[in-house]
Amino acid sequence: MFKFPPLIEARLIKRYKRFLVDIQLEDNSVITAHCANTGAMTGCKPDNARVWLSQSDNPKRKYPHSWQLVELDNQHLACINTGITNSVAKIAIEQEKISELAGYNKISAEVVYGNESSRIDFLLEAPSNQNASRCYVEVKHVTLKLESGLGAFPDSVSIRAQKHLRELQYQVAQGDRGVLLFLIMRSDINKVTPADSIDPAYGQLLREAIDCGVEVLAYKTDISQGGIKVTQSIPVIV
Repeated sequence: MFKFPPLIEARLIKRYKRFLVDIQLEDNSVITAHCANTGAMTGCKPDNARVWLSQSDNPKRKYPHSWQLVELDNQHLACINTGITNSVAKIAIEQEKISELAGYNKISAEVVYGNESSRIDFLLEAPSNQNASRCYVEVKHVTLKLESGLGAFPDSVSIRAQKHLRELQYQVAQGDRGVLLFLIMRSDINKVTPADSIDPAYGQLLREAIDCGVEVLAYKTDISQGGIKVTQSIPVIV
């Protein structure tokens, strides 16, 4: 389980300039916090929503607070901090919570791969006495909900995500495993699909990648103010 430091409850005023958000604390004072999310965050920033922040003691930080969680529809939680997604995934892989990625004894991050100068989120390698392929894993953070229970990725056009699909195809063609892992970081999503209406090129590339042997997985998470843990596999609808 990925654990948060003690979080501060507050209220959302507005997100702006992509990485900044104005927050009202419980004493009614207003602060500006850092927002580690480059996406559109559609549906994850309702006015006056309850939010939770962490606070850094690093004196060099201009904005010591970081936005971590938001409450949606007065009952569901979403993690908006894409900066911790890989940490959540790594813990789950190491603890073999993702059955399709079990059996590897070495995990490396940010390894150069593909033929477009990319870096993979995780390279998994098996024990030397096993005749197993290397496994390249790209992790994607999902919080966009299209309709009841249905999540989608991406929430804005993503040239970078398109490139990752091509790179995974390239590695599969070299005889390796290529895996795209959708990590569901919103509690009211139970299945996921490509967001064709937002980024049709991504949806097309995803289907092409699957046809070429790229494996696509999706896993739910349990989200609380204490932390986040990966729980169960859910369907990917393409």
